[in-house]
Amino acid sequence: MKDKGLHPKNKFNKGYNFDELNTINPALKQYVAKNQFDTVTIDFSNPDAVKELNKALLFSLDKISTWNFGDKNLCPPIPGRLDYIHHLADLLSEEKDIKILDIGTGATGIYPLLGIAEYDWNFVATDIDLDSLDTAQDIMDDNNFTDKIELRQQLNEEQILKGVLKDTDSFSATMCNPPFYKSAEEAQGANGRKSRNLGNNAVRNFAGNNNELWYVGGEKAFLHNYLYESSLFPKSSKWFTSLVSKKENVKSLEKSSAKLGAVEFKIIPMHQGNKVTRIVAWRF
Repeated sequence: MKDKGLHPKNKFNKGYNFDELNTINPALKQYVAKNQFDTVTIDFSNPDAVKELNKALLFSLDKISTWNFGDKNLCPPIPGRLDYIHHLADLLSEEKDIKILDIGTGATGIYPLLGIAEYDWNFVATDIDLDSLDTAQDIMDDNNFTDKIELRQQLNEEQILKGVLKDTDSFSATMCNPPFYKSAEEAQGANGRKSRNLGNNAVRNFAGNNNELWYVGGEKAFLHNYLYESSLFPKSSKWFTSLVSKKENVKSLEKSSAKLGAVEFKIIPMHQGNKVTRIVAWRF
C-alpha cells in the first residue's frame, strides 16, 4: 500500500485497517462502506463518521481509551497531529525528561494526549476558553493522565505566552497550531467552501469555536505576536515551534526572528497525501 507521506514513525502512514478500527471503536462500524471505487472508507463529509474514525485511530494507540468532547469543538485529524509530535521528538532527540508547553490545546487536548501516549512526555497546556479546559481536564482524568499535565487559562485573548508563563517554567519545547482565519466571517466562508467541495452544504461538518479558527489579523499576526512574546521569555523554552499553514508567512517570520535575537530558525516540512504544510522552530 502506498504510504501517505507522513513521518516514518507514524503508524497511520500505510492507511487504515477498518476491520481493526471497527473492533477498537464499534461506533465507527455503521459509517464504514465501499465507495464507488470499491474502496472501504467513510463519508468524510459526515461529521459523525469523521469523529468516530478519529476516535478509533486514537484508541489504537496504547494508553488512550476515552475521548469525549462536544460537537461544537474542532475534531482534530489524528494522523496529522501525530506527525507534529514525531517531528518534535526528532528535534528533541538529545533531551531527557521532556516537558512541553502546548498553546491553545482546545477541548480535545490532542497534543498532550498524543505526546503522553507515544513518548510519555509531561505537558502544560493553555487555552482561552474555560469550557474547553474543563472538557480537556475530564479527558485527561478519564485516561489517568492527570499527573502528566497541568492546564492553565489564558485570560487575555491578545496574549499568547504572557499571562500563562511562570518564572519557574522550563520547557523542552513550546508547540502551537495557530488559528489561520482573520475573522469569524472568513472562517465560515472557508467552511462553506470545504463543505461544498465534499458535496455537502452542512457547514456544521467543520465545527470549531471562534478561538480555534480565527485570530484578528489571521495566522500571520498570531505567529508574529507569538514570536515577539517568545523573545520576552527566551529562557522559558529551549525551542519555540508552530505549525504554519501558509508558506508565504515563513519568510517574514524568519527575518523577524533574526532581528529579535533568535540564534537558530528551522523549517520542517510535513506532508499528508497532497497536503503540504510545515513546522517552524526557533531558539534563542
